[in-house]
Amino acid sequence: MKGNEYRIALKNVGRINPANLDEYEAVGGIATLRYSLLMTPAKIIDELTRANLRGRGGAGYPAGLKERYTSESSGSRSERRYIVCNADEGEPGTFKDRVIMENDPHLLVEGIIIAAYAIGASRGYIYIRGEYYPSIERVKRALQSYYDKGYLGGNILGSNFSLELSVKLGAGSYLCGEELTLLESLEGKRGYPRIKPPFPAEHGLWGAPTLINNVETFAHIPYIIEKGAEHYLTIGTKGSPGTKIFTLSGDINRPGYCETEMGITLRELIEDFGQGMRDGKKFKAALLGGAAGTFVNKTVLDTFMTYDNLKKKGAVLGSGAVMVLAGDRSIYDMSVSILEFFRHESCGKCVPCRVGTRLLTDMIAEVGNKKKSARQEMLGRMVDEARFMAAASLCPLGQSPVMSLESLMRYLKKDF
Repeated sequence: MKGNEYRIALKNVGRINPANLDEYEAVGGIATLRYSLLMTPAKIIDELTRANLRGRGGAGYPAGLKERYTSESSGSRSERRYIVCNADEGEPGTFKDRVIMENDPHLLVEGIIIAAYAIGASRGYIYIRGEYYPSIERVKRALQSYYDKGYLGGNILGSNFSLELSVKLGAGSYLCGEELTLLESLEGKRGYPRIKPPFPAEHGLWGAPTLINNVETFAHIPYIIEKGAEHYLTIGTKGSPGTKIFTLSGDINRPGYCETEMGITLRELIEDFGQGMRDGKKFKAALLGGAAGTFVNKTVLDTFMTYDNLKKKGAVLGSGAVMVLAGDRSIYDMSVSILEFFRHESCGKCVPCRVGTRLLTDMIAEVGNKKKSARQEMLGRMVDEARFMAAASLCPLGQSPVMSLESLMRYLKKDF
């Protein structure tokens, strides 16, 4: 706990030198790894499943179930399993994983090793956004320290478990943050999406069962194994236990990041952690979850920030990015930026996305100088187009514009 925060993934930030594994051990690091290797893999998976740890990458899928499916998979190459950390943090407004990797890479690595032991993975990769230079350097240094002390490599800590873990750099594609496209990149191919099913748990990296989790998700694993599922369930809410890192930006007095219990409200994030609206301006809207997220207005200020509560409001928690917009911000201009971003990042593999992203930017540009009534009419047409696009596209990028556009219709149509 720090101030009004409850820190799990960020518990060592500011307490240790991120380049020094000895300091990490001095505050209790590696102890959970030692304990985990005395447990059965099934027991670890059971503990994570009971804790209801939900993936912190955005989708909120239960991490314990992913581990169970991967460990039990009888894929075509089930003699080998892989573990992959998705650290390709390309969502606009999101930098939570960078904070972990730069300030406590050892916690991330320990979480990956425990998860790898649970599923029986012998090889793993940390796929880091190529522009994250300090993160890359510090994670690589942490890995070397783990190897030097026998915490990685063969027969870890005298056990029968071995794991080789290395860093793979992303090449700048937003789309490679999507897990199946990430696997294509890891295999040395162009970052194009795969059709699913099959899912990574049964047919992942090089055809073998593969567990893919986000940096923040892995960072929760040592805490759950150390404290137990019952304790973890006392933090946050029933449907969304634990903590979440939020990255705050926009028209607030203190942009930055914080880690709080699940269930905090948007108003509390803005007023307590963001220290209120900048220059005394009035709140107009917030974009939750980055470009692939949703807009909300003041009616959502007192809604609990959890996966399920926001879904009921037609919004998403996503990556935890919160972009706050004051009354003088143009919702139209913000929407133009989002749609141009998707057009630029579309890989072009499937026609619905390749043509649809271009069409949406053309449609919104057409009404740039027209009255609001014309803009609002066009917004309705854009929502229809985005729905067609979402239904026919191969990957989440083609399914993303509809989220922001539908939320605009619901909450901010009069401001478009």
